[in-house]
Amino acid sequence: MSADLPIHAVLPDLLSNLRAGSSAVLVAPPGAGKTTAVAPALLDEPWCGGEIVVTSPRRVAARAAAERMAHTLGESVGERVGYLSRLDSRRGARINVVTEAILVNRLMEDQELSGVSALLLDEAHERHLDSDLALALALETQGVLRPDLRVCVMSATIDGARFARLMADAPVIESEGRAHPLRIEWLGASPEKRIEEAMTSTVLHACREEEGDILAFLPGVGEIERVRERLAQRLPNTPILPLHGQVEPIAQRAAIRRDPEGRRRIVLATSIAETSLTLDGVSVVVDSGLARHAEFDRAAGTTHLVTRRASRAAAAQRAGRAARQGPGVAYRLWEEGGHAGRPEFDTPEMLTADLAPLVLGLARWGVGDPASLQWLDAPPEPSLASARSRLEALGALDAGGLTEKGARIAALPMEPWQAAMLLAGVGAGEALLAAKLAVLLQERGLGGRSEDLEARLLRWDGDRSARAKAALRLAERWARQATNITAHAELVEASSFSFDAGDNKSGPSTSSGRARIGAGTLIAAGRPDMLARRRDASGENWASAGGRGYVLDAASPLARAEWLAIGDAQGQAKGARITAAAAITQAEAERHLGHLIETRTVARWNEGEGRVEARRERRLGAITLASGPDPDPDPQALVDILVQKAVERLGTILPGGFLARARFAGLPLDEGTLAQRADEWLSPLLAGRRDLDLPPARYAEAALNLLSWEERQRLDAAAPRQFASPAGTSHAIDYAADDAPSVEVRVQALFGLDRHPMIGSTPLLLKLTDPGGKPMQATRDLSGFWRGSWDDVKKAGKGRYPKHRWPDEPWDEAPSLKTKNAFKKAGG
Repeated sequence: MSADLPIHAVLPDLLSNLRAGSSAVLVAPPGAGKTTAVAPALLDEPWCGGEIVVTSPRRVAARAAAERMAHTLGESVGERVGYLSRLDSRRGARINVVTEAILVNRLMEDQELSGVSALLLDEAHERHLDSDLALALALETQGVLRPDLRVCVMSATIDGARFARLMADAPVIESEGRAHPLRIEWLGASPEKRIEEAMTSTVLHACREEEGDILAFLPGVGEIERVRERLAQRLPNTPILPLHGQVEPIAQRAAIRRDPEGRRRIVLATSIAETSLTLDGVSVVVDSGLARHAEFDRAAGTTHLVTRRASRAAAAQRAGRAARQGPGVAYRLWEEGGHAGRPEFDTPEMLTADLAPLVLGLARWGVGDPASLQWLDAPPEPSLASARSRLEALGALDAGGLTEKGARIAALPMEPWQAAMLLAGVGAGEALLAAKLAVLLQERGLGGRSEDLEARLLRWDGDRSARAKAALRLAERWARQATNITAHAELVEASSFSFDAGDNKSGPSTSSGRARIGAGTLIAAGRPDMLARRRDASGENWASAGGRGYVLDAASPLARAEWLAIGDAQGQAKGARITAAAAITQAEAERHLGHLIETRTVARWNEGEGRVEARRERRLGAITLASGPDPDPDPQALVDILVQKAVERLGTILPGGFLARARFAGLPLDEGTLAQRADEWLSPLLAGRRDLDLPPARYAEAALNLLSWEERQRLDAAAPRQFASPAGTSHAIDYAADDAPSVEVRVQALFGLDRHPMIGSTPLLLKLTDPGGKPMQATRDLSGFWRGSWDDVKKAGKGRYPKHRWPDEPWDEAPSLKTKNAFKKAGG
């Protein structure tokens, strides 16, 4: 094994600490050799007689690391050194490089990690959900069951002190690394250019100006393909190699190694090439400055990809690829001045991912409260609550914790809803179909990129590539695993499904006599809330049983379907784009999801008609299957809606000034009180009705029932409704206006009155009118008015209404609204 790697300078210190203690943190920059040198160095340690497990964030890196370690030991992969990933594995006798998810599954199956001497958690700075969970579980195992288990966290950019504190103040060993000169070229952003155009022109510039192989970082597979097509036209004799998770293993090896013919290579990679991998011959990096991250949308219930600016730590890792083997240059497509504004690190997945797998895994582990474990960043409670709710809906959790079905779901290495789908497939005799669907939903690009999962299944069936074969082997393994899990259960749970052979049109019967079911039915078993019905003729808009809306490309073959079972969607909760689905008929949905269908009366307010209507509906979640009038609705449901609408309209259904009068009297009758106690006074009034068409006085009388007898007496005394004039006329008192209390009264009705009327201690504002009802004057001092401005009012009144009385001393006159002649004839 080569001894000139920088990591060898600190290996003695690391080995010494692992002999003396059980934990350590190793911080070493890219190219130092930590990934491939540490595990072999442990082989001869006296405490290390068992397996050494090294984690890798990606299966490409896991295989490459194992191959390099085996090469340095002078062996082939599969002897002492091996690797394990989901689609490709070659187990080694002593050292195995595994993806983080595989380590989590192994811990779940064997909490003691029998036969394992050391765990080396590499590239911990990437903070994947599985890596954080693996570390938490490993520390639990170490602290409770295996104090002899060595745990070493390794990375290039992590905060070593923070990990050390989490690991009971473990020692931190730092390697200086090998410093090759690195030049940074800041090219700035070009907003007018698409990222593919900017990257293509920059790569071509680097080809002209620099020596060595080129590694270009792009956010995703689509951008890589578009840049590859552009470069292939300009550089027909140059190998242009994509590097991402969907690339076949043989092509991945070609991207990592030098060209066998000595040609200059251009490698187009996602962030998969940021860490762990050394790409031989690369001395030029072109960095788009973008990264694509998966984020879970709790409202939509789906994980979608979001393109963001790469963090400063990621940019440093990318640039470092150019100077691992010698001097290098990194071209950055952003401004130097804006670099400091980028986030320092990528956000840990713990804070953005779907936590359902974590919650289910912890329940399987025996931990009900995630806070009892050691985390760098504790799982957010809203995300935990969302995860628990969805797991309960699947039947995986209940008030007592993990259910029998949940134990089977948790034993399958996939998202909980996909495991529920697979178990349903076992119950229907379609385990392999369900397992293949689970693989398709995890392996992007397998079987093509169509939204139609059944079309992708057909293409996969005809695909003879190594990747397709490996994916099929994985599906077959999962199908066997799910079948075995179900066979050992006390009850073969076809979940809440009823797979009848009667009228299923999905295909021919299986040998078991059951009718075959389609992909859509199986997907709906795991995600019944994402069963969707078309909302328009174009097939662009879809409404789901979970109440959310989705959109689909109108050119998609699925747009002609009436119903879809959605397996994946990208975008925010409102109008997320369907990216994977299968057609399903309404008959299939009703037959196999019958336990979710409910018939109920829905009472709602019809604004156009101003009344409550009650309809009998058959519903599958938020989707209405059938609807018609309900002749015998629940009376209370109708009353509840009427009460709600009446409360919203208190200001219009009550007589004008009613609440102001109560307020003036100091009584507890205001809108807030009436709304709070609506059931007491409105429910009896509106019982048996469908509308609010009652006279205002009826509402007022009902509201007054909230008052005691004493309070009603006080209301009448402190705020009388009417003012009785000396002439015997009655006038409503206004308590609502700004000048309240006030009353409008004809001046002749007040003749003979010399003392101003009062409402309690408040003078009643008299709004005086002439015989025609036109305003004349307002006063709170009637005696002063008679002896003051009456003369002017009298003169004007005589001229306009000469037939009426306008006396000089009205306080001594008999009140009457009659004309002078009529008054005299009456004996006045």
